[in-house]
Amino acid sequence: MVTVGRLITAMVTPFDGQGEVDYVQARCLASSLLDAGSDGLVISGTTGESPTLTKEEKLLLFREIKAEIGDGGAVVAGTGNYSTAESIELTREAEKEGADAALLVVPYYNKPTQEGLYQHFLAIAESTGLPCILYNVPSRTVTSLSWETTLRLSHVDNIIGVKEASGDFDQIARIISGAAQGFRIWSGNDSDTFGIMTMGGYGVVSVASHLVGLQIKGMMDLVLAGKISQAAEEHLRLTPIFKGLFIVSNPIPVKYGLNSAGFQVGKPRLPLTEPDERTAEQLQTMLKEYPVDLAVAARA
Repeated sequence: MVTVGRLITAMVTPFDGQGEVDYVQARCLASSLLDAGSDGLVISGTTGESPTLTKEEKLLLFREIKAEIGDGGAVVAGTGNYSTAESIELTREAEKEGADAALLVVPYYNKPTQEGLYQHFLAIAESTGLPCILYNVPSRTVTSLSWETTLRLSHVDNIIGVKEASGDFDQIARIISGAAQGFRIWSGNDSDTFGIMTMGGYGVVSVASHLVGLQIKGMMDLVLAGKISQAAEEHLRLTPIFKGLFIVSNPIPVKYGLNSAGFQVGKPRLPLTEPDERTAEQLQTMLKEYPVDLAVAARA
């Protein structure tokens, strides 16, 4: 089983012209992302449009991507949803397909209590041998996983960390300072990576790394080397693309960026749509400022 590293790309799911999953492009994109600095990939996460993927599509993606990258990077399977039983079932099946870890989002829509969240994540973790990463993203789930609950869960043996996308630096500081030894914090927002890593966080689950992965990796390496001023300069240089890829709902902008750069990842599935003309113009202007790190091999 491959260790989950510092720079993880939340990979888009490529679709063909008929809106079906393009597994050939998915495999090609996965390899190219590793070449462009990623240590691993989240498959069927928010950026991968997990709500519009069938269970069968998710499992085949886990299998195909793992077959493609082997031990070259970690496959982190997005297996959490608002049903504990369904999350357990998908996590177990992802493990059979060769996933290296599971990403478990806070249950959305049904708004559990903190005790409900604790019991939900504990039940999933106890059902699998996979390392599990919690995912706190209250902008999408409404309910936030509190720092107190996160600290409780940090003592579960195979819950290895949290993807923190709350943007709440007080919460993140409490987790970093109080979690069980070895528990890791990945930034869930590209724009927060510098701040979280300088506080002692481990890495990032990134969207922008589809396009500027080597540049993000360079910024992270500067932080790890203690070259904070230089890292800050890189962070500020990259901030416009970090922000720009969220001017409308993710993954609309990053899919547009990849397609504009010559890659074939297709349109988002409904209810997501392609950007309107004004948004497309904004994205084009922004993208001209950054060299794309992704290898030519991912182009069709």
